[in-house]
Amino acid sequence: MTDAQKTAEDSTLRTPGDSPPDTRPAPVPLLEPREGTPPVTSTAAELAEVVAAFAAGTGPVAVDAERASGYRYGQRAYLVQLRREGAGSVLIDPVGCPDLSVLGEAISDAEWVLHAATQDLPCLRDIGMVPTRLFDTELAGRLAGFARVGLGAMVENVLGYALEKGHSAVDWSTRPLPEPWLRYAALDVELLVDLRDALEEELTRQGKLEWARQEFAAIAAAPPPPPRKDPWRRTSGMHKVRRRRQMAVVRELWTTRDQVAQRRDISPGKVLGDAAIIEAALNLPPNTHALAALAGFGHRMGRRQLEQWQAAVDRARALPESELPQPGQPLNGPPPPRSWADKDPAAAARLAAARTAVTALAEDLNLPQENLITPDTVRRLCWEPPAEPTKEAVAAALAGHGARPWQIEQVTPILTEALNATGA
Repeated sequence: MTDAQKTAEDSTLRTPGDSPPDTRPAPVPLLEPREGTPPVTSTAAELAEVVAAFAAGTGPVAVDAERASGYRYGQRAYLVQLRREGAGSVLIDPVGCPDLSVLGEAISDAEWVLHAATQDLPCLRDIGMVPTRLFDTELAGRLAGFARVGLGAMVENVLGYALEKGHSAVDWSTRPLPEPWLRYAALDVELLVDLRDALEEELTRQGKLEWARQEFAAIAAAPPPPPRKDPWRRTSGMHKVRRRRQMAVVRELWTTRDQVAQRRDISPGKVLGDAAIIEAALNLPPNTHALAALAGFGHRMGRRQLEQWQAAVDRARALPESELPQPGQPLNGPPPPRSWADKDPAAAARLAAARTAVTALAEDLNLPQENLITPDTVRRLCWEPPAEPTKEAVAAALAGHGARPWQIEQVTPILTEALNATGA
């Protein structure tokens, strides 16, 4: 039994509704990894040793990755942390070891334990690490009804330890990485398997373990998401932009910024802020002098930079009407719910009844509504319900929208009732 497991055994697992936190022992600060901070693996020879050790290890593998969000372009991994019984903890530099597919294959038969798996899986996939089975401790916490599901909060509530929180948003592309950062990174996987074991026990107690397994299997089997269509439309403040010519300015500035950011390998936000893009779109500056007067452009921006951004604005100003972007993206699914009352009052009534039923059931089951059934699935069902909303038809529709079997079992009765009560 590890120290963490003993602490978890000695303390009470607290879920919503239990005694307040001030009646529990203060968390024990976790300051050092059990075997000390491991050296960084950055060569092929060192990686081969890691592969052999982890292939010979036993049980689940704790996996984490650190990115340089807000500092570098894209979401590549700049540090990968792993821990397994019999192998200990390792820190791997994906810059020195960009292909970890051999390691991924060596542990392919093991369950991978991650926290917020969907955040790390894309960057792990890029370096050749793809799990076949996983356990997501954040999602497990949601299903178990924890109000706070960050790693630090979960480790504290479940295992009674306090993790250091000071280096989560640092620039992980820094080389060499400072020792305090490496210690922080190693601690992120130190207790992940212990947390997994405690959460599995809690999910079993609540009768939700099979639900979690279905969710984990869906995450592991999910293909990479397709590229987002018209990503420039997600520019913060886009709701202020109404005219098509202004939208064209946003598109040109966003595209130019993305090209510069990719070439320089820095975060797009460090090249030009979203607020500046929106300002230029709303004001349509005719020259660099007018552009420099706008917020986000004048402060310490050189002449060549201003000319670069003004050229983007000018390209948008010169576009013929036929090449201007349309006001909205083509809808893949129902329209925004705020318009339902006008477009289809019956659908609006169905949605209101369904939302009320889902909210009540989620409270009874002690889990977030979006984990019980996604809001998008509910909207699609209510916008285009089955012609005959029987339980069988509703269940088939939910399955067609990607709902898991446990979700279908839980929500089919209440959604069928909601559809029939509103005359679907």
